[in-house]
Amino acid sequence: MLCAEAALDKKGMDLVVLDVREHTSIADYFLIVSGRSDTQVRSIAEHVEEVCRKSGYRPLAVEGLRHGQWVLIDLGDILVHVFYAPVREFYDLERLWSEAPHRALPPSLTALAAATASGETADGPR
Repeated sequence: MLCAEAALDKKGMDLVVLDVREHTSIADYFLIVSGRSDTQVRSIAEHVEEVCRKSGYRPLAVEGLRHGQWVLIDLGDILVHVFYAPVREFYDLERLWSEAPHRALPPSLTALAAATASGETADGPR
């Protein structure tokens, strides 16, 4: 859940973790998160990559960072998809992988995700 926390640190929205182990061999999990602008998408992706590297997880590939519409970070067992919100709606990966179960976030991340969605920070309203 290191990737999820890193994405939420940068105010990523609508974070979903899909367990795709029974549906594909390319990864075990998809982490899907949105940003409100291409700048925020890049910021989220760069932060996820940085946090993972500092923790010893080197991305196998990072695609789409320059444009900030859909950034894919391949961490081997986890594929992190950081979308600009309208692009996420268009591609609708959750529908394409609808048979994959959603993995629940730990309570600490659930609270952080809820605070991000409501416009608050851990210290109260923004």
